[in-house]
Amino acid sequence: MKIMITGAMLAASLALAAQALAVSGQCSLTGYDDFECDVETDGGGLTFALPDGQTFAFALVEENEGLGYLIGADVRPGQVPEELGTFAPIPGEPGCWQAEDDETRFCALVFE
Repeated sequence: MKIMITGAMLAASLALAAQALAVSGQCSLTGYDDFECDVETDGGGLTFALPDGQTFAFALVEENEGLGYLIGADVRPGQVPEELGTFAPIPGEPGCWQAEDDETRFCALVFE
């Protein structure tokens, strides 16, 4: 069964998670087709690996607002991730978020 992570649900689940927790699901990010993923939450955000080895990271900063980052596949300690901007939930598309500055969007649907 799929469970869609909405803005409010994401905020609540991130606030309750103390340690990193990975849940199987389906993800998407602009530039990639939908793909199976493990969504990891740690109390302040979520991450999932992209098919090319990079990692997408999302940090919730307040209700219905978060920051997105792209971490390279060959990143070394001290390297700064690429900032993708501020994201907000997409109305009518549970589990999906859109960057405010451009057309970048991601979705994270987890299986239960």
